[in-house]
Amino acid sequence: MPRLFVAVPLPEAVTQRLSALAGGIPGARWSPPRNMHVTLRFIGDVDGREASDIAAILDEVDGAAFDMAVEGVDVFGGRRDARLLYAGVAPREPLKRLRDKIEAALQRHGLPAEERKYHPHITLARLRGAPADRVGRFLEANGLLMSPPIRVESFGLYDSIRGNDGAVYRQVQHYDLRAE
Repeated sequence: MPRLFVAVPLPEAVTQRLSALAGGIPGARWSPPRNMHVTLRFIGDVDGREASDIAAILDEVDGAAFDMAVEGVDVFGGRRDARLLYAGVAPREPLKRLRDKIEAALQRHGLPAEERKYHPHITLARLRGAPADRVGRFLEANGLLMSPPIRVESFGLYDSIRGNDGAVYRQVQHYDLRAE
């Protein structure tokens, strides 16, 4: 049973730069470069037929290409009880528009609405018991992180394959955005 999500892939130069930040925080499980992306919509576990239907539904999404950039780092959960360390993405509006189109298409075909507020980001590490002072130092040292513009010309449907060393993400379908 595939575990699916929709995401924007990142260029290798960006994922390599982000993975070079890894280290210095005990209790951090760092994301490998091959797993870095910007999630547009988490879908979850579906059967094979539903996965095929979702792939076809996403083919109906019409969106325009846009530029984004990596901008800063932060955590979900606050410094004292941080659960996830991430790189921010700017501007957020083009991603939100694309995400809204994907969300509407999935809902029209019967998937339940995503209830969490959308906050585009790139997961750098999952944290468990990370010392607040080390998290704080990482945030201060990398708070001004910025990438050159990244041209987003596509998005993809991914599956998450669970393994002993964590999940591996694999793009199962590619969707081009309209040139602008």
